[in-house]
Amino acid sequence: MNSKIWWYGSVAAIMSLTACHKPRQKTVPDSVAVTQPAAAAAPTKPLSDSTAAATELDETKFNATDIEFKYLTAKSKISFKSKDQNIDDANVNMRIKKDSIIWLYISKLGFEAARAIVRQDSVFVMDKIHAEYYAYSYEQLSKKFNFGLSYNLIQSILIGNMPIPKQPNQRFKKEKDYFMLRQQEGKILIDNYIGEKSRRLKKLMATDQPTKTSLTLDYDDFTELSNFIFPYTSLLKLDYQSAQDQQFYQTVFKIKHQKIELTDQKLEFPFVIPTKYKRK
Repeated sequence: MNSKIWWYGSVAAIMSLTACHKPRQKTVPDSVAVTQPAAAAAPTKPLSDSTAAATELDETKFNATDIEFKYLTAKSKISFKSKDQNIDDANVNMRIKKDSIIWLYISKLGFEAARAIVRQDSVFVMDKIHAEYYAYSYEQLSKKFNFGLSYNLIQSILIGNMPIPKQPNQRFKKEKDYFMLRQQEGKILIDNYIGEKSRRLKKLMATDQPTKTSLTLDYDDFTELSNFIFPYTSLLKLDYQSAQDQQFYQTVFKIKHQKIELTDQKLEFPFVIPTKYKRK
């Protein structure tokens, strides 16, 4: 098993494996912190945008509904394909402390293969099979993928929230069954497509204008979760030009959530790099 498979798979999970409104759910009482991947609530009946609760819309006042939470746990399946790597149905346990930490535990055939932790200033990935680890700043990751990456972007991608909150002077434009909002964040141009009735992000297209690297996200299988509507399937495509050989490549990543829980219960994020591990 090639260590790069789990490195690229972990980074893709971090990038794909995507809140400013008052929550409509009941909070969960605090209890003892967990030390193993937590069990989570099973999804209820999936929703389509056409079946979501309709609201009388005013285009000038329209806004997206984001997922609000303190902690999130998920059990998921991921598939990943790039120019030289291919992963099918790897298992991922994910924990998020909102605006702080993302923790990933990646396994295949019942064995832990990789563990990753994403913080506001850095990303660490351990290859458990080959006793190696990787450490990156966001500046290094952005250079590697020719695309501006940040913690907030990664977190938003994983949970299906808009990466950049709508500003007071910004307006959605009606397009068929969507409301589209175009935003500029530095050198990145972002088009957000929001479901007319669900008010949830359905599609996102982002382009790094200097490099022409593009990221496309499609969300599906929207399901009721703690009075929110959560996308249980996400498909990410990253088209970029390699800095090494100047050729154009595409990375495709899919995540299918099986169980998700939004909770106030404090979680732990165990991540200790053994001294014998070599940095790559």
